[in-house]
Amino acid sequence: MDDSVDTLRRLAIHDDAFLERVLARGFGEPSASGLDTKAQALARIGALIAVGASTPEYMSPVESGLAAGASVDEIVGVLLAVLPSIGSDRVVSAAPKLGLALGYDVDAALEQLEDEGEPGAALR
Repeated sequence: MDDSVDTLRRLAIHDDAFLERVLARGFGEPSASGLDTKAQALARIGALIAVGASTPEYMSPVESGLAAGASVDEIVGVLLAVLPSIGSDRVVSAAPKLGLALGYDVDAALEQLEDEGEPGAALR
């Protein structure tokens, strides 16, 4: 508990030296956050969804998450996990970006369904 309280205090006062040390450790360093690499990747993906990040920003945490054992279902599940907190607009906007980072072009798949004469298929 003392470490958590100290971390909260340092973040609350914007302790530059502390922040620099944490950032210097880089992604995947469990001692920085107390989370394993998989959990860190999923948390980063959730944060990217929340801030409306661009497609390329998803690549690194998606690759790290997959390498750390996260399944595609878990990564996509982050969209649903953050939905109640950030709302549907951000989640809907993030879905094709996350899809591309996973190697799946959501927009192209939707267009293909419509081209095959299945109007509204994208809504199923």
